[in-house]
Amino acid sequence: MVRPRNAVGLTFGLNGLLFATLVARLPDVRSHLDLDNTTLGLLLLAISVGSILALPATGRLIGWYGAARVVRGAVTSAAVGLTAASVTATVLESLPATAVGLFFYGIGIGVWDVAMNVEGAEVERRMGRTVMPRFHAGWSIGSIAGAGLGIPLTIVALPMSLHVAVVAAVALLVVWRVAATYLPPAPEPEHAERPRSAWTEPRLLAVGVMVLAFAVVEGSANDWLALALIDGHDAEHWVGVAGFSLFVTAMTAGRLAGPVVLDRFGRAPVLWVSTIAVFAGVLVVVLGDHVALVGAGILLWGLGAALGFPVGMSVAADDPARAAARVSVVSTIGYGAFLAGPPLLGVLGDRVGTLEALLVVPALMVPAAVAVLAARPRPAVV
Repeated sequence: MVRPRNAVGLTFGLNGLLFATLVARLPDVRSHLDLDNTTLGLLLLAISVGSILALPATGRLIGWYGAARVVRGAVTSAAVGLTAASVTATVLESLPATAVGLFFYGIGIGVWDVAMNVEGAEVERRMGRTVMPRFHAGWSIGSIAGAGLGIPLTIVALPMSLHVAVVAAVALLVVWRVAATYLPPAPEPEHAERPRSAWTEPRLLAVGVMVLAFAVVEGSANDWLALALIDGHDAEHWVGVAGFSLFVTAMTAGRLAGPVVLDRFGRAPVLWVSTIAVFAGVLVVVLGDHVALVGAGILLWGLGAALGFPVGMSVAADDPARAAARVSVVSTIGYGAFLAGPPLLGVLGDRVGTLEALLVVPALMVPAAVAVLAARPRPAVV
């Protein structure tokens, strides 16, 4: 199982690397296309629209063709789309063509996400121990590497089109190669009748509620934590960035250490502790009046955010016969939260303050704590 495990880990890491490469060069897109922040945000919606449109069909594609073939098609769409977007933005300087490239990148990155989670869940199931959080930590490490690479390349003014093309080509070639070591698809059982849609399963929808809440927990920190520290606590700009870096570090550490804790105590107890950590951490960040106290709150927030999303994927894939369809449903719900949650917090922040708007996050931990019940193992059928 070592080769399939390493293949999935690389697939997660390269997904994060490609994403961070785009984020690192967004200032180039904005300047070459002469966009303001609002228009840039609308342009980036092309990515989300592509992902959301593609996700519902991904489970069916994986069922037909297997995760390896689907992830190869997805990385091709993502790599070609992002390369095209970088060329049309910085060389041709065409806004419509850039939007089209980002749309196909969004299709690829969304399908890629579901396929690698399905494969990761199957590897985890056959290994008989928890590894999914470490795959998600691999995504975080890949995104950190992509951001770190982008800094010096931006300083030396390497053209965005060249930077993106090289990273995209590396991701494409490596994922195509490692996908050959994915596990063979589990044989489909013969059903007397067509199985009902995964969207109608109450347990799965409860898992979706949990994943939605934790997606907002993570997405709100990504988009608003640094600004909330600056606006609400009158922190210097670098302090806001440092606060966000502390969150990412804590979340990545939680994902690396999470499998040991999950295997020792079980999913539900660990996730309940996670909801408590997020609840307390965000309250301390919002209400704390000392830098050390706020820093401790950020650490709690990051550790609490670490496991909800990856464990939700594992729960969705408990039954290998329906894993692809169920992970597709949970991923769609999670992506929807990433898409809608942070902008809604922004609207609320304009009314009550950026820092105070974050109080929505601990409120979401109440339904999440109830939904954690769905993460408990299914009772054995005798």
